Amino acid sequence: MTTAFRAVLACALLAGFYLLAGLVVAAAVFFDVLLVVDFHLNGLRAAIAFTLAAGVLVRVLVVVGRREDGGQPGVAVTREEEPALWQTVDDLARRVGTAPPDEIRLVPEVNAAVSEDTRFLGLRSTRRRMFIGLPLLRTLTIDETRAVLGHELGHYSGAHTRLGAPVYRGRVALLATVAALDRHPVIRRLFALYARLYLRLSQAVSRRQELEADRLAVAVGGRQAMAGALHKIHGTATAWDLFTADYLSMTGAGGCRPAMVFSGFQAMVSDPVRQADIARLAERPAETSPYDSHPSLAERLAAIESLPEPEHVPDPRPAETLLRDATAAAQAVERSMWRPEVLNLRPVSWDELVAQGTYSTRNAEALHDLAEAGRRVVGADRPYLDAAFEAIARGRQAELEERLRELGWQSSERLLAAVLGQALEAVLIQHGQARWTLSWSGPARLLFEDGEEVTLAEYAAQVAAGPPAVAGLRQWLGDQGVRHDYVPDPQRVRHAPV
Repeated sequence: MTTAFRAVLACALLAGFYLLAGLVVAAAVFFDVLLVVDFHLNGLRAAIAFTLAAGVLVRVLVVVGRREDGGQPGVAVTREEEPALWQTVDDLARRVGTAPPDEIRLVPEVNAAVSEDTRFLGLRSTRRRMFIGLPLLRTLTIDETRAVLGHELGHYSGAHTRLGAPVYRGRVALLATVAALDRHPVIRRLFALYARLYLRLSQAVSRRQELEADRLAVAVGGRQAMAGALHKIHGTATAWDLFTADYLSMTGAGGCRPAMVFSGFQAMVSDPVRQADIARLAERPAETSPYDSHPSLAERLAAIESLPEPEHVPDPRPAETLLRDATAAAQAVERSMWRPEVLNLRPVSWDELVAQGTYSTRNAEALHDLAEAGRRVVGADRPYLDAAFEAIARGRQAELEERLRELGWQSSERLLAAVLGQALEAVLIQHGQARWTLSWSGPARLLFEDGEEVTLAEYAAQVAAGPPAVAGLRQWLGDQGVRHDYVPDPQRVRHAPV
């Protein structure tokens, strides 16, 4: 598909959207004028409906039109800073028959991409950028990286990026319009149908472009390198999602952030148990949709296998060797990940972050709320933890659970036992008797100083079940150094993960 034809298609689709919006505005004006000339109740209803819908459309289009692109992600690297990486990109650009990018940026993503700033609906290019995910450089070989970068440069040589901005703007405008018209079901349905048409057409073109770029990737890197890169990218993306959900999400807990993000990611993917989990997740068949921007992995691999194998000198060295100082590059990219307020947080090791983060998300609120619920039940002047034990000793568990629900806890058959168990864990942690311990194989484990795992769920259920167990609980806590008048530190519940 030629650049000119894509320009015509994009313009037609965008023009159709604005024409549709113009028709709604015109209908609003028509019914408003008709209402002034000849008042009817039905005309009033139509005028109100179209005028409100037109107001929504105009507001959305103005907002989308004024929206400015934010700062570019990651860290820009110059030719002087990373000569080997730039030389590789320059060489690949010559081989695929295109100009190299004006800028290369290392980004904290499991991805590589290119963009192109253009004018006059893609007819004139002003600036090209290439984005290279640092996790990829820590995962792929040089062979595989050359294939991936050749794929991205293939988007330039095929002029795939020329209309990226207007197509994206159209997608944003359509989706924002559909979302904003939730109170106008009839008109919303009309725009939703047009949005589906626009997305199906534009994404179908995108999928064809990906296959075209794959052909160039094989031409410069070989079938084996490109297929291996796709497999690794798929698995690494799965691993990054796990890392983000299980570890990186704790950033901000206790006022801390990880000092070294990528070293933690490398440690997780090197763990044998995690490797098996990641492989199992990556093997799951992916669902496909006509709205996908990329063909499925299986489709891409099949297409690659059908291509001729070029003459190629293998280079199995790690792709990180393309960087002059991989550690410095990682530190720079990590700094680019965080907003200024996060950069101001205390940098800590992963062990410390997991200890703080798990306490923050699991224990801090339980301890504070159990003490506060006990205070409300027995009428204490301060939120002593023992007030909750006293409420249980008096057989007032139902009232204690009601106060916990008032504090935001969800109802369940084991509500009191669950909160009590988590609160007792918190007491042990605050008194230095136990600590959440990092595990790259799975969830953190709460361990006593001697390495024995803390298991309090069953004991907490026994205490929550009736008054007789309270005396033993008080004795046990006393043995752990917990005073009878212990009041949880409210400062420990204020730092939530960001």
